Amino acid sequence: MKTVTTLLILILFSGAVCAQTARTDEQAVRSIANLLIRDTVHGFVDRKTGQIYLQAKDAPAEADLRLLSDYTTWRYTNGVINLGMLQAAAYLKDDTYKNFVLKNMAFAFDNVPVLEARHKGQPKNEYPLARFFLMQELDDCGSMCSSVIEAFQYDKRKDYQDYIQKTAAHVSTRQQRLPDGTLVRTSPFKMTLWADDLYMSISFLARMGKYFGETKYFDDAIKQVINFHKYLFDKNGELYYHYWYDDLKRPGPAYWGRENGWIMLAKTALLSCLPPNYPGRDSVLALFEEQMLGIARYQGPQGLWHQVLDKTDSYLESSCTAMFTYSIAKAVNEGWVDRRYATIALRGWDGLKTKIRDDGQIEDICVGTGTSADLVFYYNRPARINDDHGIGAALLAGTEIMKLQENLKKR
Repeated sequence: MKTVTTLLILILFSGAVCAQTARTDEQAVRSIANLLIRDTVHGFVDRKTGQIYLQAKDAPAEADLRLLSDYTTWRYTNGVINLGMLQAAAYLKDDTYKNFVLKNMAFAFDNVPVLEARHKGQPKNEYPLARFFLMQELDDCGSMCSSVIEAFQYDKRKDYQDYIQKTAAHVSTRQQRLPDGTLVRTSPFKMTLWADDLYMSISFLARMGKYFGETKYFDDAIKQVINFHKYLFDKNGELYYHYWYDDLKRPGPAYWGRENGWIMLAKTALLSCLPPNYPGRDSVLALFEEQMLGIARYQGPQGLWHQVLDKTDSYLESSCTAMFTYSIAKAVNEGWVDRRYATIALRGWDGLKTKIRDDGQIEDICVGTGTSADLVFYYNRPARINDDHGIGAALLAGTEIMKLQENLKKR
């Protein structure tokens, strides 16, 4: 009897998996995007009373306001989500997804003056939309402002433009740099170079060059790609380390999956914006190809990549898989690399789709991660369902794969 029961469970489970993976690519993408829309509520709640207010100006001065939805906050992950939703809107010709971004953007900017006035004198990290006000590190502003630039193409608000210029001033003149101009952070130790920051800077710098025509931003972005490669790329493993401690003059121990994803995503953003014959573009493309060939060696049989890329006993992780899948699919679609490399992206998407539930939630996304001198730290980072670090990248991957499938059929 026990054997029969076990067989029935296995049959039912395999049927559920088949049903999940049998969905079309469009259905998988729409399930993610539609879940975002369903779970987003615009407004604030007073944590002391539970009272809800649609706008900050409606709340009394003593209210302890917090956002009703994480999808309306101001974090680098929301910047990637915004870009993913805009790409889905453009490809699927569905303005619902574009309007999601524009509504979220307007909600933040409409409430910022009120929040700034009512919290004056308090620590900025306690504000709702805290990172909007902090602007201390690249992940406070770069990724989100890249999506502000995209939103500005649809809605020419002056406060959007002002924020874009404020971010440009921070990245160009206030963010810490090494003597050679490489962007670094003040934490966890002074002058720490984080791989993540290549995306946090370049997603913004590339768009500044493209939309505002100032080549100094392109030049800075190209320099960052070259310098980050110098400090973080390990030619033996053909992967990037997560960080560089400048005081110790050495990198960290881990080829963490998502930080390699951030680096590839950054190169993709820059190549998408650079004019074809721009000086230094060939160098960026060469480094993109080198990374692509490196990470291809570590792709698992299901098409997924591991949390620690060279450690098959670490879990299969969705956000880095999405980032690699999108970037390589984009490279093939744009003709940056040979079309035969499309199979890497297609396998990646096949694996990622098994992690996307029917309701749009995505499994096995590593949570936000700092730096550590030991490898065990990276092994032990939790993987959560629908953590915001993987949602935007999955949207980008899915829509780019649909384009790839179309292009391969045409050829």
